[in-house]
Amino acid sequence: MSKIGKKPIEIPTGITVSFDEKKNGISVKGSKGELYFEVDFNVQVEIRDNQIILSVKKETKKSLALWGLSRALIANMVLGVEKGYEKQLELHGVGHKATQTGKNITLNLGFSHPVVFEAPEGIELKVEKNVITISGIDKQLVGQIAADIRSKKKPEPYKGKGIRYVGEQVRRKVGKKVAGTTE
Repeated sequence: MSKIGKKPIEIPTGITVSFDEKKNGISVKGSKGELYFEVDFNVQVEIRDNQIILSVKKETKKSLALWGLSRALIANMVLGVEKGYEKQLELHGVGHKATQTGKNITLNLGFSHPVVFEAPEGIELKVEKNVITISGIDKQLVGQIAADIRSKKKPEPYKGKGIRYVGEQVRRKVGKKVAGTTE
């Protein structure tokens, strides 16, 4: 039995959930937008009393794993269309800066050219000082875009320059020792 899969998902007011039995897909609509997820056929979805209840048709190792995964993904969808998700990145280093040009952002990261990052559909990028805010309704997409932006210039361990998540601790390494000292 899955500890996560057994828990019912509460549907908040203002959120509409519909389930298509032919495609085995669930659609969640809210004030922020709409998300769709195709559930595996081994997982059964039931909507009753403002709750989404998931169960397994036949207990196999794969279906039990997909049971908890499906429940977590659907819960993230409900939370996303209700409140949305947000990740923040900060730039460290001399000359490292970000500017907003419409929906896109331009990153100056010490390369010979500026890096232009285009926001995909459903993602909003904002720049304030040296902090980039990524927001949207899809948790997976927001996290992936944040990781893509961070991969343009990861924080290096000697001086800590680069792009990092807000609150992320970068392990610093000690540089080379001075060659002339002997003890």
